Amino acid sequence: MAFSNVEVAQAFETIATLLEIENANQFRVRAYRNAARVIEGLPQPLTDLIAKEEDLSEYSGIGEDLAGKIKDFVETGHIPLLDELSSHHPKGIVELARLENLGPKRIKVLHDELGISSLKGLKEACEKEKVQEVRGFGVKTEKKLLEEIKALSKSGVEKRLLWSQVDEIARRLVSYLTKSPEVSKVEVAGSYRRRKETVGDLDILITCHHPKKVIDYFVAYEDVKEVLSRGITRSTIVLRTGLHVDLRVLKEESFGSGLYYFTGSKAHNIEVRKIARHKGLKINEYGVFRGTRKIAGKTEEEVFKAIHLDYIPPELRENRGEIEAAAEHRLPDLIKRQDLCGDLHAHTTASDGRNSIEEMALAAKALGLKYLAITDHSQHVHVANGLDVKRLKKHIEEIERVNDKISGITLLKGIEVDILEDGSLDLPDEILKKLDIRICSIHYRLKMDKEMMTERILRAMENPYFNVLGHPTGRLLFKREPYELNLEKIIRTAVERGKFFEINSQPDRLDLSAEHCQMAQELGAKFFINSDSHSTNGFNFLNYGVAQARRGWIERKNVMNTLSWKELQKILG
Repeated sequence: MAFSNVEVAQAFETIATLLEIENANQFRVRAYRNAARVIEGLPQPLTDLIAKEEDLSEYSGIGEDLAGKIKDFVETGHIPLLDELSSHHPKGIVELARLENLGPKRIKVLHDELGISSLKGLKEACEKEKVQEVRGFGVKTEKKLLEEIKALSKSGVEKRLLWSQVDEIARRLVSYLTKSPEVSKVEVAGSYRRRKETVGDLDILITCHHPKKVIDYFVAYEDVKEVLSRGITRSTIVLRTGLHVDLRVLKEESFGSGLYYFTGSKAHNIEVRKIARHKGLKINEYGVFRGTRKIAGKTEEEVFKAIHLDYIPPELRENRGEIEAAAEHRLPDLIKRQDLCGDLHAHTTASDGRNSIEEMALAAKALGLKYLAITDHSQHVHVANGLDVKRLKKHIEEIERVNDKISGITLLKGIEVDILEDGSLDLPDEILKKLDIRICSIHYRLKMDKEMMTERILRAMENPYFNVLGHPTGRLLFKREPYELNLEKIIRTAVERGKFFEINSQPDRLDLSAEHCQMAQELGAKFFINSDSHSTNGFNFLNYGVAQARRGWIERKNVMNTLSWKELQKILG
């Protein structure tokens, strides 16, 4: 039984959290947390890498000791350190780390003082006003914790995974199913196919010769934790990650209509069925019908054609105007991954990255990028070893040296410069003007009120060396809500001043959201889709950023890093 990258990363995150609760050395904690991020960013399943006998310790951020632990977990599902730490703590205590207002030290205090070891226990204690009595908390913190818990429960995120995490799971399962000689066709539908930021379950559709044999084969999958149902043409399983998977067997002549129906979204499907009814048609998972006569259903294209709509890409099927656009032949020319010529946001060992400038350049070149901006953190981000003026000058020289050394890709001199509390930038103009690109981001004082946060960003945009607003709303999926700001006002100002927005491809950021992307484009904004890569594996995240942009209706013409560096240089000035 082999374990997935998701499960290994979760195990390392759990180790880091439990070590932090025990007040272990922060470098040790960070090592496990960094390793988890490296694992999540690997382009291949760990099972494949281990089968090829690749040396995992060669991946930056994974030494020999951690490589050994990874191999142990993939092969056995156990890490002795994790087993030992878990034996010291209640099972549910790690889930408390999901709350933004509750760090490991506070978790330990609540457990020691009130015996709290789960979200349920914390909710009960907050409702009984016991948390406010614990030293270091108070009424305000108690209220915030209760609001967070209720928000988690309402959104159901505790049962969901990031799209990037589900992607590996889905690929492995599809690969397993296609190995069955009985299976003819396999597609994953649902929110996964629509590339939603998070996924709660998987809907897999197949055509096959002998449904019962395939259902038996499906429930025998090695990652199955529980079989919830086992019918003739449908079965539901729960994987070890907690993800529910529905398998449905469809007939070949209904595969397109079934794929359309189970891709959703529900809101999109309801509106399309209304259109069909007005035309005297009926749409369901079996096909498009006029009365009792089936007129379409073998492919999705047939379904759309039957009701006189242009084909709508899955990413747009959210009932946010795509149906009207398809009827009027004005669907957007969506950005594609192959359209990107460069990446304008990447970190190296100069700050908190895990690879050198040269290593990052070669990795970007291998993926077909024509230019790469090296944008390490500025001085205010102490925890990321941010660059002051003196170090940045030397860094510029090193970028230029590597640029002269490597052919086939152009390295740009950049910085991810902090927007300070008063709206000024973290480095003086004298050094900023020596750079090709400035990604301007907020990393601290995230809880300013809406008016102050908005003004902070608007003041920063007054600086002539402000180019791109990095991860514009500061959200971290499952971990941190966006900060309060008047985004529409910021967008309008950016358009007036010739500033740009980043679509950050980090799988737990995907910032801007799809809805904000759509709004910003309608207001005239221009974008950069950046990886925010902290290692050579991180450039693969660009696929996630492109998917997010597509969900936000972003067209190729509005993405600036589809331009050549020569063209872009004229725009940036």
